[in-house]
Amino acid sequence: MIVLHPWLSETQRSFALMLLALGVVVLLPLVVDIRKTWQRVILLGGVIALALRYIWWRGTETLAPVGFDLDFLASGSLYLLELVGILSSINAAVLLMRRRDRHAEATENAEWWAPGPAPKVAVMIATYNEEREVLERSIVGAMSIDWPHVEVLVLDDGRRDWLAAFCAEHSVRHITRPDNSHAKAGNINHALELLEAEGNAPDFFAVLDADFVPHGNFLTRSVALFRDKSVGLVQTPQHFFNADPIQHNLGLSRSYPDEQRFFFDHIQPARDGWGVAICCGTSSVMRWSALREIGGFPTDSVTEDYLLSLTLQERGLSTAYLNEPLTEGLAAEGIGEYVTQRARWCLGLMQIVRGRLGPFSRNGLRLRDRWSVLDTLLYWLGSFPFRLACLSFPLLYWFFGTIVVDARVPDVLSYFGVFYVFSLGVMNLLSRGTVIPVLHDVSQIVGAIPIMRAAFHGLARPKGHKFKVTAKGGDRSRVVVQWRLMMPFLVLMALTVAGLWLGSAFDSLAHYDAGDGKAVVLFWTFYNLFVLALTILACIELPRHERHIADAPERAAFSAGAHSDQIWLASLTQDTARIRGRTYPVGMRGLLHIPQLGAIEATVIAPLTDGARLHLSPSLEMHHALLRRFYTQGAAPGVVEVRLSQLLSDFARRLSFSRDA
Repeated sequence: MIVLHPWLSETQRSFALMLLALGVVVLLPLVVDIRKTWQRVILLGGVIALALRYIWWRGTETLAPVGFDLDFLASGSLYLLELVGILSSINAAVLLMRRRDRHAEATENAEWWAPGPAPKVAVMIATYNEEREVLERSIVGAMSIDWPHVEVLVLDDGRRDWLAAFCAEHSVRHITRPDNSHAKAGNINHALELLEAEGNAPDFFAVLDADFVPHGNFLTRSVALFRDKSVGLVQTPQHFFNADPIQHNLGLSRSYPDEQRFFFDHIQPARDGWGVAICCGTSSVMRWSALREIGGFPTDSVTEDYLLSLTLQERGLSTAYLNEPLTEGLAAEGIGEYVTQRARWCLGLMQIVRGRLGPFSRNGLRLRDRWSVLDTLLYWLGSFPFRLACLSFPLLYWFFGTIVVDARVPDVLSYFGVFYVFSLGVMNLLSRGTVIPVLHDVSQIVGAIPIMRAAFHGLARPKGHKFKVTAKGGDRSRVVVQWRLMMPFLVLMALTVAGLWLGSAFDSLAHYDAGDGKAVVLFWTFYNLFVLALTILACIELPRHERHIADAPERAAFSAGAHSDQIWLASLTQDTARIRGRTYPVGMRGLLHIPQLGAIEATVIAPLTDGARLHLSPSLEMHHALLRRFYTQGAAPGVVEVRLSQLLSDFARRLSFSRDA
C-alpha cells in the first residue's frame, strides 16, 4: 500500500497518485518488451485491476439514491452505459495480451509448393460504380503482381461498356451478371461458379475492392501461409494512400494515423494470437477448396467478410493474419461516406449476432469465437451511446440541477485519474502512440447517431437490409459543410454554452450548490465543448487536391531544349510535380527526367519561391509506370504512428485556416 505524507491535503495526495501513475507510464518503455506475452499480461492486468477498482467506486459511491426521480434515472443510466464500456475495455485488454507475428513464417514457407509449379491464383476486383481513375490503378496494379500463374478478373456489377472495353484493351477478363443480388458476396460467388463451370478453377483466389491496389509481392507473401492446410484464408492489412476524413478535415494527415490503423496494426495481430483473426473483405486470399467446402461466400450479412471467417472456423478452417503492407487503397474521402461505411459494419455485426452463427446460437463455433463476436458487439453497443451520453448528461445539471456523478474531486483524481493515465499510457505503449484521447472521441462521436440507428435496426430486423456502397472518387475540389451530420453537434454545443451561462448567471440558486460535484461537471463541460468544436470542424470537408505524393524528395532533372538542370523532386502525383532548386517561367515546356522511370513531358504552371509546379503529360505507358511506382512498391503509405510536435503544428495551421476562411 502506498502511504503519502500526512501533511498533504486529500486532493494533493490524489494528485500525487496520478503523477505516480504518469511516472510509471513514462518509465515503462525503458523496462518493458511488448513482444513478450508475459509482460503484456502484467501491463494489461494492471489496466484491468484499475478498471475494476474504478467501476466499483462508481457503482458504490457516486450514484444518486435509489428512487423514482430524474437524479436516479440519469445517474443509473449513465453508469450502465459506462459499465458496458468498461466491459468492452476489459475485453480489449484481454485480447491484447497475446499477439502473433507471421513475418518469419511467410519467409520460411516461401515456395512451399516447389519443386512443382506455383499454384494458380485468380485476382478478383469487385466493382459497382467506381470511376475510371479509381479502377485503372487497381487493374494496372493487379496486372503487375509478381506471380507466374495469375488471372485478373474485373467483376462489374455496374455492367459498364467503357469498363468492358478498357479490360479488353488490357487483356483482363471482364465479368458481369444479370442482377446484383447479394451485392459484393453475390458478385464474387457468381464469378467463382463461372470459373468452376468452365473447368478453370484456381487453387487460390484473392479479393480486392475496386479502389485497392496490390503490391508486387502481395501473392508471394500471402500464399506462403497456405502451407498450413488448416488455413482457409489469409488476411492482410488495409493501408490507405490518402487521408481519411478525420485526418484531412482536421488538417492532421501528416501527423496522425488513419482511424483504422489501431485495428489493423494491433487488434488483428492480437486476434490472430488468440486464433480469432477475421476476414476484412479486400486484401485477402482464400483457398478455393475451402470456399467450396462452405458453399461459397455467405450472404446473411452486409459484412460478409466477418461472417466468412466464422463460417470457415465452424468447419475447422482458420483465418491467418499477415501484418505486412501488401496492398494500399482509397480511404473514404468524405465524412458522410466514412459514417455510412461504419454504420454498415455495425449493421452487419448485428445481423451476425442474430443469425445462425451468433454467439448465443447452437452452432459449431468454439468458445473463443463466440467471445470475439461478443467483444465486437460490446464495442458497437457500448462505445457510441456512451459517447453521446457524456456529451448530453452534464446538461441535466446546468438546466435541472441534476448531479449524475456525485463525486468529490480527490476521489475522481484517485479512481478515475489514475486509471485513465495508466490505461492510456499502456495502450500508447502497445500501439506506438496511436491513441490520442480527444481525437479518438471525435472519430466515434461523428458517426454515433447513424451507428446507433444501424445497431437498433440490425438487432430488431436483421433481414432485408441493402448493401450500401461507399462512394469513392468524384469532385473533391470545394469546401463542403455537411450540415445534416453537423446539426446535432451544433445543437449540443449551443445547449452546453447556454447551460454554462445559466450556471454562472444563477450560481446562487440552491439546486446549483453541489460542492465538488459542480467542479466535476464544470471540467466535464469544458472538455465537451472542446470535443464538440473538433467534431463540428471534422464535418467541414476541405478540398482534396492531391491523393498521393512521393514519400521523400529525390534527385531528378528538368530539361528544356539542350539545357538540363539538376533539381529536387519534392512531390509527385499522377499529373503534377513540384520541383525545388531552380525557378522557371510559367508556360515553359520541357522534360522531367525521373530516375528509374524515364522522361515525362512537363509544363510549368506555377512559380514557387524555391522552384516550380509542373503539369505532367505522360504517355499511356509512362502513365502506367507512374501508377506502378505510386501504388505497387515500397512500404506502408501514410502515417503509422503519432508525431506529437507535428500534430500540434498541423492543428494550429488548421485553426489558422478556419480563421482565414
